[in-house]
Amino acid sequence: MDIITSESTIHTSKRWSILLIIVLSIFMSALDGSIVNVALPTMANSLGVTSAAIAWVVSVYLIAISATMLLFGRLGDILGKTVIFLFGIALFSLGSLLCGVTYSLGVLLIARVIQAIGAAGMMANSQGIITQVFPAEERGRALGLSGTFVALGSLAGPSLGGMIVAYTSWEYIFWINVPVGIIVFILGIKLLPRSVKRQDEKVDVLGAILFIITIVLLFTALGQIQNIGFKSPVIWVCLLITIVLFILFLVVENKSQMPLLELKLFRNKWFSVSIICGFISFVAIFCSNIVMPFYLQDILPFTPGQAGAFLSIYPLVLALTAPVSGYLSDKIGSEILTLVGLTLTSLGLFLMSTLNEHPSYVAMGIFVAIMSLGNGLFQSPNTSLIMSTLPKNKLGIGGGINAFVRNLGMICGITLATTLLYGCMSSKLGYRVTDFVEGESGVFIFGMRVVYVSAASVCLVGVIITAFRLFSRRKEKYERSIYSK
Repeated sequence: MDIITSESTIHTSKRWSILLIIVLSIFMSALDGSIVNVALPTMANSLGVTSAAIAWVVSVYLIAISATMLLFGRLGDILGKTVIFLFGIALFSLGSLLCGVTYSLGVLLIARVIQAIGAAGMMANSQGIITQVFPAEERGRALGLSGTFVALGSLAGPSLGGMIVAYTSWEYIFWINVPVGIIVFILGIKLLPRSVKRQDEKVDVLGAILFIITIVLLFTALGQIQNIGFKSPVIWVCLLITIVLFILFLVVENKSQMPLLELKLFRNKWFSVSIICGFISFVAIFCSNIVMPFYLQDILPFTPGQAGAFLSIYPLVLALTAPVSGYLSDKIGSEILTLVGLTLTSLGLFLMSTLNEHPSYVAMGIFVAIMSLGNGLFQSPNTSLIMSTLPKNKLGIGGGINAFVRNLGMICGITLATTLLYGCMSSKLGYRVTDFVEGESGVFIFGMRVVYVSAASVCLVGVIITAFRLFSRRKEKYERSIYSK
């Protein structure tokens, strides 16, 4: 049994110091998934490679994180969440240093993989540490702040990366992590809770290999849909192999005495429902995140700086909302907040579909704020619901599953948005396009509307599921109260 210091023995001020360490770490790891986007053209020129080749700097990071997330969640349950979390910080900092000192794309990609593996170690165990350290009455706020910094890292990346590239060189995008990582590592050694003993268990090596290969193939295929088209035989072969490998992975996990993925966790319907709702929310939001920058700069007369300033509405509203929603979830429960949150997100996405070539900027800002408010109300309580369904010795793998599903939702949202956008544009123009076409603003608007309506519809499915969760859990509580009398 992985026994960690009880939250009742940890002083309140130390608990919040531990949270500070965790949120700084996951902010860095989430930030590095998006901060390089704006620097890609500069990096391509510096390294002397094509834009298609440099795009792998982003892709390989997301693939490596997602492929190793479950493994590190399992290792956290076996070796101790703190041990793996600190290992993740050290590896992430080393990878960041290597990213900034290389002048070869091949070495840079290897460094990004090292960085991503470290990020996976942090992300997979952060929620488990928070759930272990904080008592139930404070857990919602703590997870809320954690979720806020994950979202802020993902959303603030382009703006921060643009400023760094504008005033320094692209290497500082990675170097900025090194001093922060060293400080966080030292503080983590001093403050993070210690494991009393390790579990007498082994890692499911076969399951880990199957899962890693499955995710690498799946994400590579999804990432190439825009470039070579969904009808390409290469895409279909990769997806078919992915399905076969995933089925084999599930068979292996079902027979394993010590599985990488605890399939038994999904027997808890509230864990499964909450995971599905989290996935849906990230698919919907990242559909917007990938389309909005193109709309602002290609359709509207926004400079990159102005677009970055406008897009900051989302993380600002989210930063204000998520901690409040976490606090409210401790007081009034999480179910109602998740329902309201997804409803507002869906409403905001539908409103965004009404935008045209000459929008009201005030109205557009309000629409973005509604989406952000909804996401802020949803994420913290939903994470709290997920982690509250887990036994203490499964917090690592549970947090790993949640973090993996978040990344999967991001990838699927980006893939869905780009496939719909360019598919609709190609249909209208009569030939295949993979980028904005000058003089065809109306065609882009048509594709964008399809993306937003589709994202809102996906989100509505989440609304229905969260409504089911709300009323079913209330019914269960009512029946328990009746039987206890």
